[in-house]
Amino acid sequence: MPYPVLRVARPTNSLAALLPFYQDGLGFEVIGRFVDHAGFDGVMLGHPKAPYHLEFTHEQNTVAGGAPSPEHLLVFYLPDAAEWRAAVERMHRAGFAAVPAHNPYWDQHGCTFQDPDGYRVVLQHAAWTE
Repeated sequence: MPYPVLRVARPTNSLAALLPFYQDGLGFEVIGRFVDHAGFDGVMLGHPKAPYHLEFTHEQNTVAGGAPSPEHLLVFYLPDAAEWRAAVERMHRAGFAAVPAHNPYWDQHGCTFQDPDGYRVVLQHAAWTE
């Protein structure tokens, strides 16, 4: 049985401010978008063969707010050292500096970045093991 595709969706105050972080920094591609769908604009970002993607929406005339805490994380496990270094360097080239992780565990083998809404993404140099 195939696994379902996972979509992680959240609101933002500015789609335009988020796109450089997720496109240029993290290397996601725009895989869909919509404008004024019942008062919402949105963009879906992902990798063509990945079983997940991100959706960011902006409700017109509404303030979405930012991340409720520094522990709201997306974590990407990158076990290959060269791929991990390339991902961190891509973030830096796109103009995003690493931030100290709130939980120091993530700084041991990873690098944390904060998007314009205050949500954090960890590029973890490790393999996911149960």
